[in-house]
Amino acid sequence: MKKIVPFKKDIELNTAIAGINSISLEHTLDKKDNNIINGDFIVSGTYKITPASTTLDNFEYKLPVNITIDKKYDISEVKIDINDFYYEVINDKVLSINIEVAVDNLIEAKEEIKEEIKEDNNVKEEIKEESKEDREVASIFNPVNDSDNYVVYKIHVVTENDTLESIIEEYGTNKETLQAYNDLTDIKLGDKIIIASGN
Repeated sequence: MKKIVPFKKDIELNTAIAGINSISLEHTLDKKDNNIINGDFIVSGTYKITPASTTLDNFEYKLPVNITIDKKYDISEVKIDINDFYYEVINDKVLSINIEVAVDNLIEAKEEIKEEIKEDNNVKEEIKEESKEDREVASIFNPVNDSDNYVVYKIHVVTENDTLESIIEEYGTNKETLQAYNDLTDIKLGDKIIIASGN
């Protein structure tokens, strides 16, 4: 079973944002005891202060996250990945980050409940499998810094001189990996290409 957990954060940068030149997402999410998944999103990149600026300013933000999974699920074999990652600039100063976390391979845990049934003065025992109430995955955000597993998602903004081959060479990836996250049929100036890699 797979659940999607949304995460949204508005980050106010120190200066005006004329345009995001590059942005990347790393995460250290990992499963813990008591059906908790936690870690950090690390969002970093470069941006222009003015449209005519030739210099770029850097930014990096650590966004702590704590996801509590309903006890009805066994998360011992769970797989954690980024389902989607996108952003927008609001009022030239706020970077609004939207991340969807895919929590896959959830196994519904079942418990055995014994029920006594009396029939014709004879007591018979039957074992019934019953699931707990279905509840949505709750997401609560708290700081944690104790995981070393990084998966990096970079967004490359296509510039005038870019080709598919130059992007593949720049990020050390291949066409098949890019196609898993992007539609490569018609790459245009200003398009955003997602590049995924991991440690």
